[in-house]
Amino acid sequence: MRVTVWIRDMQITLAAVGRMKAGPEKDLFDHYAARLRWPFVLREVEEKKKLPPNQLKDREADLLLGVIPENAFLIALDERGKEYGSIEFSQKLEGWMDQYAGNIAFAIGGADGHGAALKSRANTLWSLGKATWPHMLVRALIAEQLFRAHAIQTNHPYHRE
Repeated sequence: MRVTVWIRDMQITLAAVGRMKAGPEKDLFDHYAARLRWPFVLREVEEKKKLPPNQLKDREADLLLGVIPENAFLIALDERGKEYGSIEFSQKLEGWMDQYAGNIAFAIGGADGHGAALKSRANTLWSLGKATWPHMLVRALIAEQLFRAHAIQTNHPYHRE
């Protein structure tokens, strides 16, 4: 398997609605984020105004789009998205990194999902399965899958088939 090399100005961005507080979900996220060998940044956004659900989704979409690099390959987490096994995700990620010079972004929406503007900007929708996951735990799941993808690409023993 070919190993993805660091690309100049490579950046993986995780853009998420809500602020992570201290606790086990943050600890788990921090654990995997610290193990990543790729440049990785978490951008959190939050709308303080009480808005009707559809207006809130649209506002959150605008906030997320404001922290996602314009030229990034955007992967929006969505229950109707494509499901990937870890090896398939690793292969897809490698291709996206090559195609977009390592500029990859993930977007986690609010409780009501993503607004239309973010979905139309997204290059792909990714589902973590049919189960519903707490938004703060999804951050840790993404960080773990990124670490696992790197382990797969570098034949590190973390991932075993």
